Amino acid sequence: MNVILLTQDNGKIIGWITRLLGKVMDIIFNFIDTVGLPNVGLAIILFTIIINLLMLPLTMKQQKFSKLNAKINPEIQAIRDKYKGKTDQQSAMAQNQEIQMVYAKYGVSPTGSCVQLLIQMPILFALYRVIASIPAYVMKMKDAFMVLAGKIVNTDGGKFILESDVSTIQNTVRMYGQHMTEGNLENGIIDVLYKLSSTDMGIVAEHYGLSGLEYQGQLILSNEVTTGLIDTYNSFLGLNIGNAPSYIVKNAIAAGAWGLVIGAIMIPVLSALTQWISVKLMPQQNNNNKSSEESAMESSLKTMNVVMPFISAWFCYTMPCGLGIYWIAGSIVRSIIQIFSNKHFDRMDMDELVKKNEEKSAKKLEKMKQQQEMMAAYANMNTKKIQSKAGYTNNYTGSSNDNSSNTTEASTANTTAKAKPGSMMAKANMVKDYNERNNKN
Repeated sequence: MNVILLTQDNGKIIGWITRLLGKVMDIIFNFIDTVGLPNVGLAIILFTIIINLLMLPLTMKQQKFSKLNAKINPEIQAIRDKYKGKTDQQSAMAQNQEIQMVYAKYGVSPTGSCVQLLIQMPILFALYRVIASIPAYVMKMKDAFMVLAGKIVNTDGGKFILESDVSTIQNTVRMYGQHMTEGNLENGIIDVLYKLSSTDMGIVAEHYGLSGLEYQGQLILSNEVTTGLIDTYNSFLGLNIGNAPSYIVKNAIAAGAWGLVIGAIMIPVLSALTQWISVKLMPQQNNNNKSSEESAMESSLKTMNVVMPFISAWFCYTMPCGLGIYWIAGSIVRSIIQIFSNKHFDRMDMDELVKKNEEKSAKKLEKMKQQQEMMAAYANMNTKKIQSKAGYTNNYTGSSNDNSSNTTEASTANTTAKAKPGSMMAKANMVKDYNERNNKN
């Protein structure tokens, strides 16, 4: 069975993730088809649950970082207050070292939250690509649409679709018909057909005589008597997930089908509500121990969290219902995970956590101290070179010079002894010794 490669996402960054997730979606759809429930809406819900569960380790790490921030931020702010107003290099390095020591004590990375988000973002983009182009990844949907595309290609090569004077068909071709205009007719036609509303699909079906076409003994498109295969796949609680709620509401009002009106409006409403609940369940941090920059960022984030549910509601009202089902399912799953993670981290003994990290953090702290000593030695060495070039002379007594020399040599010997042979620190010590010998000469 051939895959429509050209309608799949072939991007270098997230293309392979999209194809992998597409295979997961295909497996889920085949499973529910086997048990007699061939429905894209149900497949999207199960798909969203499975992907969120697979991402659970990343989610928990991000939640742990957010929860520990309540403990970490006061200590970090105290360090910043300690060095407030000090702009010299040594103070800046000392402040950075102490902040790193705090993170090491709690066993988290200062970039931990960002890393989790960077890993999750391509996955989220890939999820949207799969859901937006189901026939490219679900083979049963692809095969059904391929029958329609073959009939259209054999009739006029898609000329009627490309030259249609119906504005909504024109818009669909402009947005999703790239492969048609590039000559990949069957792939491009499937892209367009999947995005057409029921009314526009009816216009195309009437022109090309698609109504009587079958796939595996079943009608592909619905008629007045029989529900077609595509509508069976796309029907979810009475709604065609290929249509936007705005389209459903408009046509349902005209037909007096008020149940469909309510069902269509519930998609954007539930999307906004579940997203708002998901945000509210997230750990809230105290701004009292944050810098002005962090407080401003936190305030902007809160504003975004208030605005985003309304934005998602608008998108879900104007875009196919499948997207709204995905957002609702995702928000519900995240809310459930958040409830359990909140309970888990609320029971966490911070003292026990710090104790577990003692051995690990001790090694990190020792390494940080060594790096700090090396950086201070280099800064001191560079200062001496600048002073030497400027014609400065040492006015200290000989005994003082001897003591300074002895101290430097002892420090160098101590640092060198701690460095592993062949390591970067050992090589840095060799460079340092060489420069010091040249300075003496």
